[in-house]
Amino acid sequence: MSHVFEPAAPTSLPVYGGSDARFPLRRIFCIGRNYADHAKEMGASVDRAQPVFFTKPADAVVTDGADTPYPSATSDLHHEVEMVVALARGGRDLDVDAAQAAIFGYGVGLDLTRRDLQARAKEKGLPWDVAKAFDHSAPVSALRPTADGAPDARTVLRLDVNGETRQQTTLEAMLWSTPEIIVELSRLFELKAGDLIFTGTPAGVAALQRGDRVRATLGDIATLETRIV
Repeated sequence: MSHVFEPAAPTSLPVYGGSDARFPLRRIFCIGRNYADHAKEMGASVDRAQPVFFTKPADAVVTDGADTPYPSATSDLHHEVEMVVALARGGRDLDVDAAQAAIFGYGVGLDLTRRDLQARAKEKGLPWDVAKAFDHSAPVSALRPTADGAPDARTVLRLDVNGETRQQTTLEAMLWSTPEIIVELSRLFELKAGDLIFTGTPAGVAALQRGDRVRATLGDIATLETRIV
């Protein structure tokens, strides 16, 4: 088979542990309102019967400690630190055990948001795509395979900007656990190996400026460092 032009190389993430093998990305799913304190600060309600999902393109990922460009068409770029889950297998209508078994590993990432564009979309009842799914909107750390360590309820998720802590929580504050998120997604999509899931952000989201240095950590599981340029 030939192509009318050369396909782009697949986006991938490095893996902790010294291997040169990388994790190829398929799709990025995100859950909104998974921490009650963040939902409250955004003036949103939480309905456990109907989680809120949205997506980002795989090539929105910024990886390997690269700088993150400040996006166009906004003057209010916000950080949202999140635990990131990578899947090694998928399926439809998974149960909790199958969802847990599907996990390859964990990382930490930023769901960058053009907040002014999101606010305008919300006012008009429009989709959030331009606010969430723009280029370079998903900086992500290397992934830690589950065999080498996995977070638990007491694991701390934290974001520092220029050395000042902006967001911090423990994972026990999540409204939907990681397996529950995977189960709910599998009812809406056929999940597959290479899928990445952003699991929600705690309170403390705020604006980023050009020149800011950002450090996100998921306990001792993963660390992400990037600079807004």
